[in-house]
Amino acid sequence: MNTLYYGDNLEILRRYVKDETVDLVYLDPPFKSNQDYNVLFAEQDGARSAAQIMAFEDTWRWDQGAALAFTEVVEGGGKVSQVMQAFRTFLGESDMMAYLAMMAPRLNELRRVMKPTGSIYLHCDPTASHYLKMLLDAVFGPANFKSEIIWKRSSAHSDTKQGRRQHGRLHDVILFYTKGSSWTWNPIYTPHDPEYAEKFYKFTEPKTGRKYGLWDITGPGGAAKGNPHYEIFGVTRYWRYSEAKMREKIKTGKIVQPKSGSVPREVRYLDESPGVPIQDLWVDLKPIGAQAAERLGYPTQKPETLLERIILSSSDEGDLVLDPFCGCGTTIAVAQRLKRKWIGIDVTRLAVSLIKKRLEHAFGGRVKYQVIGEPVSLAEAKALAEQDPFQFQWWALDLVDARPDEQRKGADRGIDGRIYFHDDPKGSATRQIVLSVKGGHTSVKDLRDLWGVVQREKAVIGVLITMEEPSRAMRTEAAAAGFYSSPLGGKHATLQILTIEQLLAGKRIDYPAASQRVDRTFKKAPAAALPKVAERGLPFGSDEEE
Repeated sequence: MNTLYYGDNLEILRRYVKDETVDLVYLDPPFKSNQDYNVLFAEQDGARSAAQIMAFEDTWRWDQGAALAFTEVVEGGGKVSQVMQAFRTFLGESDMMAYLAMMAPRLNELRRVMKPTGSIYLHCDPTASHYLKMLLDAVFGPANFKSEIIWKRSSAHSDTKQGRRQHGRLHDVILFYTKGSSWTWNPIYTPHDPEYAEKFYKFTEPKTGRKYGLWDITGPGGAAKGNPHYEIFGVTRYWRYSEAKMREKIKTGKIVQPKSGSVPREVRYLDESPGVPIQDLWVDLKPIGAQAAERLGYPTQKPETLLERIILSSSDEGDLVLDPFCGCGTTIAVAQRLKRKWIGIDVTRLAVSLIKKRLEHAFGGRVKYQVIGEPVSLAEAKALAEQDPFQFQWWALDLVDARPDEQRKGADRGIDGRIYFHDDPKGSATRQIVLSVKGGHTSVKDLRDLWGVVQREKAVIGVLITMEEPSRAMRTEAAAAGFYSSPLGGKHATLQILTIEQLLAGKRIDYPAASQRVDRTFKKAPAAALPKVAERGLPFGSDEEE
């Protein structure tokens, strides 16, 4: 079954993913950019500002964890051990060394789970690409390097007047390796450049108006290349085609003699040409613009067209695609749309939550998959709360389809999450539910604080999610807050208390029915559509390859 894992991808790969089961790996790991990356949620009140939730910190430091990872790889021996020791000599105990120590064991595991015919695409930037290429050479072997793809990810920078003293950085690097000497490959073609089409398809067929060109059909290399030697139209040459095939093409009008005595040539129609085989410079795939329909506000989100091209070229329908740093799930969404099986792994609950919403919105609940690594019992929920309070908070909010609230240093506004919805059939007023999540002890004070937040934020409902069973005093306090009367009909408690145990049992917030309201909590991913840019063409070696 398609599987979404929450947790450290190294541990998950070792524990769950079997040897030689994956056909294609795409990974877009952190680049060591020394930045904090935030998920952006647009506010619902018309304000231009956006709520920002930190998704991950792309900063690496040489510490005990990095040292242990380095030692493990070195003690494993082989080429990877050698290259890591060379890196250590050159880089010392630097941030880049810490980054490579994180990547090395993961690349080893990814090679293990790949089929002998599998491929891997590692997406990075020039900051680390040269080191990663050497590391990939050690893991997969230099002979299995196939391409260094350059993807133009942005337009020109205009910060020279602000003091920039270097060339603008416009591209990412995608390193393409295979596990062995035989791999899945489906050529991808793009349309001809208009100038090329005008130059080489310069004739127009009078009856049909079709554009065509005349191509050389002599055999390059002559006898040395094994080309056949015979006469057609009174001209004797070494030819590209066998005599039988040539006679067949003459009958169908595909071989013509432009004028008496000239060398025959082949007719090729522009509308029959598959286009240009994809090269290693990708400038035709635009990044996700600020107003793009697929933009979900996740940092480093890549366009679906980029993943379409990779998945179509290096896998077939029914193959298994793995993304160990799956972020907001672009690889997963595209793999699902292209009828591939998939595995996604991410270390943050926020990413897992966004992926689940994306699949729901794009495929209308038709995707069957399992999530592994989420708490399924009260004991596991308590363990997560103790281990990482933020991850516990995000997990609890995901259970009720709420989004996390903006994290502002030094200011606790008493809000951990929000839900937005419309329930007014006569207008578009946005209703708001505010949520507070408590993993430890709770009391009446927490409920009174939440009531103050509800009033301050002009919310219609406040929800306290708690690990503990609420006391009688807390229930009394909640009841005293009264009810929200929806224009759709029905009354809903203004203050509600939900325990983790109740949520695990399936209980949810009491507010207008999903069949009647319109949710505005998350930006909806567009419904899945067929590939728009990446198209399969004819295989290499066909008559159209030139």
